Amino acid sequence: MPFINFNAGKVIRIWDGIYGTLAHSDQQTFGHLTIDAGTILPEHSHFHEQWCHVLEGELEFEIAGERKLLTSGMTAYIPSNAPHSAVAHTTCKVIDCFTPARQDFIELEKQRT
Repeated sequence: MPFINFNAGKVIRIWDGIYGTLAHSDQQTFGHLTIDAGTILPEHSHFHEQWCHVLEGELEFEIAGERKLLTSGMTAYIPSNAPHSAVAHTTCKVIDCFTPARQDFIELEKQRT
């Protein structure tokens, strides 16, 4: 699996307003996701480290009490267990990377098969 075509992958709904294609290695989950304008991701945390890179759009993040509006070319780093939330001011295209791999997303993909 050295090459992944995210354009040909099956689209999975992660949460309401958040969907896209995912790939997993033994250590990481990597996703090309769309976040619909107006989507609110409530505060939550997980033991995974997360990097969220904005390709398109305006995505406002709050991470451990610090708030920032991200636009194209900007990245949010979310440490393990850090409380975070987000609001999509516009439709956004992002790349999300999680370490370790998201077993819950792997199971979600299996349910949608």
